[in-house]
Amino acid sequence: MSSISYKSAWKSPSNIALVKYWGKKGMQLPANPSISFTLDNALSDTSVEAIASESQSGISVELYFESQRNEAFEVKIKGFLEKALSAFPWLNNHHLLINSTNTFPHSSGIASSASAFSALALCLCSIDEQMKGISDPAFFEKASHWARIGSGSACRSVYGGFNLWGQTTALNGSSDEYAVNIDDIIHPVFKTFKDTILIIEKGKKAVSSTAGHALLNAHPFADIRYASGFKNTELLLEVLESGDLDKFIQIVESEALMLHALMMTSPTPFILMKPHTLSVIEKIWDFRNQTGLHLLFTLDAGANVHLLNPESENDRVQEFVKNELVGYCQNGLYLCNAVGNGPIKTH
Repeated sequence: MSSISYKSAWKSPSNIALVKYWGKKGMQLPANPSISFTLDNALSDTSVEAIASESQSGISVELYFESQRNEAFEVKIKGFLEKALSAFPWLNNHHLLINSTNTFPHSSGIASSASAFSALALCLCSIDEQMKGISDPAFFEKASHWARIGSGSACRSVYGGFNLWGQTTALNGSSDEYAVNIDDIIHPVFKTFKDTILIIEKGKKAVSSTAGHALLNAHPFADIRYASGFKNTELLLEVLESGDLDKFIQIVESEALMLHALMMTSPTPFILMKPHTLSVIEKIWDFRNQTGLHLLFTLDAGANVHLLNPESENDRVQEFVKNELVGYCQNGLYLCNAVGNGPIKTH
């Protein structure tokens, strides 16, 4: 007799933070709020099959990434699942078979953990509903909570559009425990924003985000950073509602540079930007000064550059990318994204 099994599959996106999450407390709680928008083409496609096992006691997981068994990922996923036992006790007697693929390079500073853990959390919540035979009215809130436990920024990827994570007096209903969607306050100019990701370096970054967060605990500028994160969240919420593109540029680029300045001034300093990262930033500033267009950049914890711009200016921006920036990309690689609609359930 074949074992009883349950299966779920989700395609879940990465996101790009505008106000950065860098520094945490407690169990994956943010030291300051963050705001991001979800991408439409940078996806993790993940399926989870939970196979009943009467003889099993404890977590059992088998993970294939890009069709190859990945034992290093299995160790990380097992640690996450052990934390999730309180919500999903059936993990103790079900073997998990996980298959996942990405549409973009992982571990290179494009928030691959955000798409990966949001997809996994969504699959677990779907299987939980199947086992219970009921629909959970707080499904996405629960998925956001558990995605956060796997990777902080993943909690923002269970929704489409613009999302905020972290409790702030600037937004009713905000929470450190899970992200909330803020699309109802977003000005139309931002809802069709484009994000062209320039792959400056495809390989794995030198320092993991987990290690980077830990270094902030003893950072001489930590308290100043947290205060600025709260203030920039408040300011950006106002900008996202008003549609002020000039203020948007100032806040978002300042946040990106502050993130990397914190890395470079850590007790154990490290630099994730590369020479081509800096060259691209200078090119963007020159282009903006010359044209008056609203092209800006942001960075995650890596060397790659996200070019952000309104949809109305995208033809000229893409021409600029092809003529001036593609030479700075590894093997000429760049990825075109826009504000996305969020995860898609495929099974």
